[in-house]
Amino acid sequence: MSTPSAPGTPMPPGYAPPTGYLPPTGFAEGSGWAPSPPTPVRGAALGLTAFLLSLGAAVLAPVAGAIGGYFVGAGTGERLMAGTLGTNFDWSLLSPVRDWVLLAEIGFWAGTVLGIWAIVQGIMAIARRAGRGWGIAAVVVAALGPIIFGLTLQALIVAGLTAAASG
Repeated sequence: MSTPSAPGTPMPPGYAPPTGYLPPTGFAEGSGWAPSPPTPVRGAALGLTAFLLSLGAAVLAPVAGAIGGYFVGAGTGERLMAGTLGTNFDWSLLSPVRDWVLLAEIGFWAGTVLGIWAIVQGIMAIARRAGRGWGIAAVVVAALGPIIFGLTLQALIVAGLTAAASG
């Protein structure tokens, strides 16, 4: 025969509590885990704004750089062909086209500021789930912006040099 256990001692595992047993009061049911409430749906304004900024960085800045680059190439082409380019570049060559150089430089710095802003705001949109798709697109477009700017500027400087050489 087995002896009954003293009241208050825990039951060995695998045994059912005796008939009429009531669990202690004051304790919550379950393990204490509760599902988190659903996150509120946010608008896409943050991500959309980031995408529009990235378009400004990837489209408007290269346009300003391309216009300036073409006229820099066209304005310096004759002097470049007349002289020889060596290791010492004569910066006074750019004096007649300094306004166009300034336009290209403004395009570069405006694109830099807009691109960094778009990347930061796009990352915030991704993290906060406020226009996540627009935020991802903004980060990608803003990251491609410097490549677009550099290739466009180089191509139009060469086009300007070609126009000066043929004319």
